[in-house]
Amino acid sequence: MREHEITLHVNGVEHRLWVPAHRSLIQVLREDLALTGAKHGCGVGDCGACTVLMDGRPVNSCLVLAVQADGHEILTIEGLARGSRLAPLQESFVEKGAIQCGFCTPGMILSAKALLDRVPNPEEPEVRNALAGNLCRCTGYQKIVEAVLDAAAKTREEDL
Repeated sequence: MREHEITLHVNGVEHRLWVPAHRSLIQVLREDLALTGAKHGCGVGDCGACTVLMDGRPVNSCLVLAVQADGHEILTIEGLARGSRLAPLQESFVEKGAIQCGFCTPGMILSAKALLDRVPNPEEPEVRNALAGNLCRCTGYQKIVEAVLDAAAKTREEDL
């Protein structure tokens, strides 16, 4: 089996790895880099549990080959907090009760971050659209949407 040398920039840290061509980004993140926030879900890109940001855009890491991520900036849920302090988006998820079992939460938060980076003051339909690729079996999504809108408001207040 032929391996390829790749460089991943994950959460601000450069990693040089040798990986087989067929190895997915989620496998490398979880098994090689011990970043287990992204979850193995459906494995076919339907559930969003494996969502990470690649160059600021949400991707299903189960569908991205590690060699395709070579040289790109990857952000996982582990890289979102500011030291020991949760990011405003993470705080809002906790405060609004948007976390139940937690399986979908990392992907939801990263999809929401990508939205808020593009649209700092989104309307509810924009939030729902941005989260459409992330499935949750525990909630009715309302608390998740409220958490994203709350985080947007907090971020605007911090910027004042």
